[in-house]
Amino acid sequence: MSVVDSAGEIRSGEELDVQAIDTYLKDRVPDLEGDVSISQFPGGASNLTYLLTYSNREFVLRRPPFGHKAKSAHDMGREFRVMQGLQDVYPYVPKMIAFCDDDAVIGSEFYVMERLRGVILRADFPKDLQLSENDCSQLCYSMVDRLVDLHQIDWEQTSLKELARPGDYVERQISGWCDRFLKSHTDDAPDYAEVMAWLKAHQPAQIRQCLVHNDYRFDNLVLDPENPMNIIGVLDWEMATIGDPLMDLGNSLAYWIQKDDPQPLHLLRRQPTHRPGMLTRRQVVDYYLEKSGLNIDSFDFYEVYGIFRLVVIIQQIYYRYFHGQTQDKRFAGFIQVVKYLEGYLRDKISASSLSQA
Repeated sequence: MSVVDSAGEIRSGEELDVQAIDTYLKDRVPDLEGDVSISQFPGGASNLTYLLTYSNREFVLRRPPFGHKAKSAHDMGREFRVMQGLQDVYPYVPKMIAFCDDDAVIGSEFYVMERLRGVILRADFPKDLQLSENDCSQLCYSMVDRLVDLHQIDWEQTSLKELARPGDYVERQISGWCDRFLKSHTDDAPDYAEVMAWLKAHQPAQIRQCLVHNDYRFDNLVLDPENPMNIIGVLDWEMATIGDPLMDLGNSLAYWIQKDDPQPLHLLRRQPTHRPGMLTRRQVVDYYLEKSGLNIDSFDFYEVYGIFRLVVIIQQIYYRYFHGQTQDKRFAGFIQVVKYLEGYLRDKISASSLSQA
């Protein structure tokens, strides 16, 4: 059995028009052989990801979720342009093939890119992948190294400078995510008033500007099948922008469930960061600061921010389910996650040295 990430059966209600895609690609890519076969990669609570297979080529197609029409939240064209802009400055981005903004083709805009064949770590290691404790540690260091590389890109000399916005990024993020939570609030969700007030009261100024991924975690990384400690690809640039590097790291650590975390957190785990040898969140932060040359007194604000941002994303998805905009039963239990994390964050805030200042 191969450890290379594979696609499977398409979820009900998320099928694509096979003939339309085949015609579209053959009009743009020469020498495609045979008919296209379409399968779907797991995950996909946000944008949906499909594998397109021909006799001689493989591609990946990304499109917004069904039933959602707000391009500002699922802007395929923006993600396509970001990845195109990275081609010459960050060698971990797949080659972009085409972007389609004509909804008449498959009912939404979409883009197509080359497939990077490799290992993608989800909740657990693939059955045939064996990593020692030292291997796990080295993989974590590689993960942080690639994030540092991203944050050190001279973005002002690329087309990515169009992503920059005036003002303080930290202030804009706290205001924006609080507003998104309020707009996606449902009657059965906690109000998160204490958490939002704490974030607003303790927000630091942005430490510097850099290109940020905003969803950097193991299931968006492609590992070399021959040497899984080597990262060969970084995927899912939907939320990339010009921002603050420590906010980006805080976002990543929101998904970092370590072995000694409370059991309810392990129910949320979607990457194998609990395995022996994997770094703790504290070790990740320390290594990042060492490699980046940044220096701070406390990471507490960024950790609370990252988890709250994750809460908002979960609540936004649940809002769609609550109001019948999606029938995906995976989202029914998201409200329990939102409820649990409210208490978890209040405990984090109470224990923070920032709260004592």
